[in-house]
Amino acid sequence: MGQRHRFVIADDHPLFRGALRQALSSFEGATIDEVGDFEAAKACVVANDDIDLLLLDLTMPGSSGLSGLIVLRGISANVPVVVVSARDDAETVRRALELGAAGFISKSAGMDQIRHAVTTVLEGGVALPDDIELGEERDPEVSDLIHRLQSLTPQQSRVLTMLAEGLLNKQIAYELSVSEATIKAHVSAILQKLGVDSRTQAVIRLSRIGSEPQPSA
Repeated sequence: MGQRHRFVIADDHPLFRGALRQALSSFEGATIDEVGDFEAAKACVVANDDIDLLLLDLTMPGSSGLSGLIVLRGISANVPVVVVSARDDAETVRRALELGAAGFISKSAGMDQIRHAVTTVLEGGVALPDDIELGEERDPEVSDLIHRLQSLTPQQSRVLTMLAEGLLNKQIAYELSVSEATIKAHVSAILQKLGVDSRTQAVIRLSRIGSEPQPSA
């Protein structure tokens, strides 16, 4: 008997969730969870340590573009996240991979393409849309920001996204079951790594990557 996998589909469109479920159902004995908003996706990752793959829609309620990917990677760096998006230009795909995505599936992909992408990631590879040239980042500000975000530890990434949600240090400490002093140390490290002087500036920088990439002129 083949290995049994646990998948999570995080997408707010029932029809597309159904299509992804149909594609994943070909994996024998697979457990497939579906969530329709980002809060439920976060809760699912927190509650389950046996997820083999999470398929993430970038534009679901509660998430702002690629910042949702950063949040989930902060919660569990061990869960492979494959971004699923109707926006499949090279900039979006490249930035998703640089921020820790294990692959990218276009919403225009067929069943066989989805299955192949999932199989590739389960085998340790990186799944990309067909015939895509990723190129280089042309926005120096975004390039700098991505490198700075890559320097954050998973816990620092999670603290940063909780700052973006407007939580106070003591609230973050409670959520993460650590001391307020630990959170203050994390915040200081985050500000230093992002090259900013305040929590507000850090949140503004994060929102820069969270927004949709602007089309090239």
